[in-house]
Amino acid sequence: MRGSGSTPVNELCFTNCVARPRTITDERLLNALGAVITTRGPGFTVADVAAEAGVSVGTVSQRFGSKHGLLVALSRAAVGQVRDRVRSAGNALEAILGVFGALDDASTAANNLGQLAIDLADPELRELHGEFFAAFEAELAPLARAVPGAPPHAARILVSLANGAAIAWSVRPTGSLLDRLTEDITAVLKGWQSNG
Repeated sequence: MRGSGSTPVNELCFTNCVARPRTITDERLLNALGAVITTRGPGFTVADVAAEAGVSVGTVSQRFGSKHGLLVALSRAAVGQVRDRVRSAGNALEAILGVFGALDDASTAANNLGQLAIDLADPELRELHGEFFAAFEAELAPLARAVPGAPPHAARILVSLANGAAIAWSVRPTGSLLDRLTEDITAVLKGWQSNG
């Protein structure tokens, strides 16, 4: 039997040449990457991600090319995720807690902070982080404007406060990050309400 052109079609050719449906999703691989960054920090390898996802290194490499390709894909996916999380929140505090919730583990805080430092040194990843925080601020703006007495740039202030609190907590993780964010954000929101 012959396929298109003059290439004979046999079982081996059929198995290796015909496109197979993807059974391993990008989401599964990126979730594995997030888990590996959390547990291992910036020293992770593509092999670590493959092991976490339960796939071969070739599967990860074929899909994303390299460790850098994985980080770019994760950063791009995070932009859409932040939009969804903030849109599903009922108020500004709930939105902020939803975005930072996955970082609330004192035993792994330094790993995520270390990866952030590496990302910021890379121009492409730094730009993607900028897109993430621009999306976060834009989606948070309507919720922040709903707070009586909130200033015009309330969303920017809240995102900056949350980022600063998360970094400070990562360096000295005392108590819960979400408790710290709740306390700090609530103090600012009550201040605005009092002056409004």
